[in-house]
Amino acid sequence: MKVCMIITDGFEEIEAIGTFAILRRGSVDVDVYSLLDKDATGRFGITCTNLKPFSQIKEEDYEALILPGGPEYVAIEASTKVQDLIKSFSEKDKYICAICAGPTILGRAGYLKNKNYTCFTSMNEDFGGTYIDKYVVTDGKIITGRSAAATIDFGFAILKELMGEKAEKETKEEIYY
Repeated sequence: MKVCMIITDGFEEIEAIGTFAILRRGSVDVDVYSLLDKDATGRFGITCTNLKPFSQIKEEDYEALILPGGPEYVAIEASTKVQDLIKSFSEKDKYICAICAGPTILGRAGYLKNKNYTCFTSMNEDFGGTYIDKYVVTDGKIITGRSAAATIDFGFAILKELMGEKAEKETKEEIYY
């Protein structure tokens, strides 16, 4: 199972790195792409290197797309290439996962219409769906997380959907016990 994550300067470190770590522990291949086609620095100064250039992403290689939050969401949302990628994942019924500010990108583009979802509470708008006040909400192939504090639950929700309950349980045992 392969997933791709898109980040750019201003990404929320815990949401990106925490989700990445949980998925990797659960044997999911995760490729992290930089919208900048170069290193990206998070909102608290951690720089991620050796990122894949977004200009070379191939949607057909992946089963899921992950959009961490943070101030970066503005640049991610403004990218027509990211919007095209989201559309392609949606049309092909692949997983689209977003946390904190990330779900607002999906909401403003219409992907949360008639869906249950969560997002950073103060960023919730009328997206045409039902906001659920929980750390993580899964509705079909859309997985949303509320905030940085929800990162672990978000990572495990993605892992469970992609790899099954056994992988989720084994990974939790590795972390918690």
